[in-house]
Amino acid sequence: TNTKNLPYLTPMPMYLHQHISPEGEIGIWEITEPESYFHKELRLTPEEETYLEGVVTKRRLEWMAGRLLLHRMSGRDERGQCDKDEFGKPYLSDSPYDISFSHSGRFAAAVAAPMSVGIDIQELVPKLIRIRDKFMRDEEKACLDEDRYLEHLTIFWGAKEAMYKAYGKKKLDFRKHIFVEPFDINVTFASCKGYVIKEDVEMKFDLHYSLHKNHIMVYALLTE
Repeated sequence: TNTKNLPYLTPMPMYLHQHISPEGEIGIWEITEPESYFHKELRLTPEEETYLEGVVTKRRLEWMAGRLLLHRMSGRDERGQCDKDEFGKPYLSDSPYDISFSHSGRFAAAVAAPMSVGIDIQELVPKLIRIRDKFMRDEEKACLDEDRYLEHLTIFWGAKEAMYKAYGKKKLDFRKHIFVEPFDINVTFASCKGYVIKEDVEMKFDLHYSLHKNHIMVYALLTE
C-alpha cells in the first residue's frame, strides 16, 4: 500500500492524517478537548446547533470531532457543508468526494476519496468473540490467527462495517452479503480484499487496516 505520513498537514491534536492510494485522505482525531473547543472551531450553523440539542454529550463530541477532523483534512478555509442522503449516508454538498465517519472510545475517524468509501475504528473488546457467528462466514473464521485472535477478528468486523458504510443503502446481512477474503494478519499496516454481493449488486473493495492505541482502523475503497 502506498501511503505517506504528512506531519506538516497535521496540526495538533489530530492524531493521524495520511494521503491514501490511489487518491484520498484518512484521519484520526483523539478527543481530549471540551465541547466548547469544537463549538469555537466549527462555527456551527443554526441547523447544526438545533440538531445537536437533541444529542447526548458523548455523541455530540464524536459528531463535532468527526466534522472538524474532515475540515482539517481538507485544508480549506471554509468548512464544507455535510448533509445526509435518504439512507442516512453522509455527503459533502459542495464536493465530488465520498466521505465516511466512525467513532470508538476517544477516537473519531474520517475518510474522503473520489470513489465509494467507508471507514471503521473499533476498540479491541472481547464481546466481538461472543457475536462472531453473526457476522463471520466459516471460511473467514478458519483463517483467524490463534495468537492474535481478537485483533484478527476485529479487522474482519471493521472491514465489514466499512464496506457496509461504503455501500450506503443499508439492508445488508454481514454474513450473507459482505465478504472478506481470508488473509494473514499484519497490524502494522496491511491490506486485503472484500466484496458486497446482493441481488444485482456486486462491489469489490480494497481494504486497509492498522492498529492505533488498542483500536483497529479499517477503511474500504471501491475498486470496481
